Amino acid sequence: MPIDDNLARWSDISFETAFVVYLLAAILFIAQLATTRTATLSRASSLHPQLIAATSSTPGYVPVPERRAPSERLGRTGLALVMLALTLHIGSIVLRGIATGRPPWGNMYEFVSVTCAAGILAGLIVLRSEQLRTLWLFVLVPTLILLFIAGTVLYANAAPVVPALQSYWLPVHVSVVSLGSGVFLISGAASTLFLIRIRYPNNNAVPDSRVGRIVARLPSAHSLDVLAYKTTIFAFPLFGIGVILGAIWAEAAWGRFWGWDPKETVSFIAWIIYAAYLHARATSGWRDTRAAWINIAGFVAMLFNLFIINMVVSGLHSYAGLN
Repeated sequence: MPIDDNLARWSDISFETAFVVYLLAAILFIAQLATTRTATLSRASSLHPQLIAATSSTPGYVPVPERRAPSERLGRTGLALVMLALTLHIGSIVLRGIATGRPPWGNMYEFVSVTCAAGILAGLIVLRSEQLRTLWLFVLVPTLILLFIAGTVLYANAAPVVPALQSYWLPVHVSVVSLGSGVFLISGAASTLFLIRIRYPNNNAVPDSRVGRIVARLPSAHSLDVLAYKTTIFAFPLFGIGVILGAIWAEAAWGRFWGWDPKETVSFIAWIIYAAYLHARATSGWRDTRAAWINIAGFVAMLFNLFIINMVVSGLHSYAGLN
């Protein structure tokens, strides 16, 4: 099928526009984090409920409509920009697929783009509450870094895939792996922030440093730990299914289910690390920091598999840049 260069160009424009909108959203979330009040101030009214009740019952008292705090307005605007950016992002993926007449994840540029879109979509699902909205900045930063690398170093012109990838297994295997990898991005960010947050376990304590003041505005360590655990529980079986589907495809393409190719090996290692995290998270004495470090190690293994294995190590997967 001939490539539609016009649609491919619009796909690139949509990708670049989405990147800019993501960047604007990240700036707004930076402003939100900077203007978010600590728990000590936000709880001031709850410390004197009798005083509030007495005031409201005073004859002639007219309640003043509560105004949204600046941080809340910034967060809502930032979230709206994230939704707009994701729409443009998905549009770029769809346009690339229509332009090439194939699933739009046939090279590393497309795979990273799809994975980042999956991560943002997961963020919209799990970061709905006001309490977790400040985490958006820490999801957007790695997403922007990955998209920048994809759009520059990894960029590939719209073209047909190599013959080895012209299989119905391509959309099945890679879509499952990319979805799992995108959710792992949320999990890795949550565990990283958890390790930082436990240095300031008491929200009511006045931090003694600039970093401490910022950290005190994040959700509690418990909330971050639960978020990392729940997202990993969702992504872990998906990634495992993706590895199994890849093995089935390998048997059809190369005549064996498993050959300890570098890509296969590191994917299996990453899956084992995440299994160890879930086990540690459920084991007394290994929760909290130890389990969080294992989760981060799993995410590092995923990044190593994506970049180092695909771009440096020679193997059967080197031509594709796919999991």
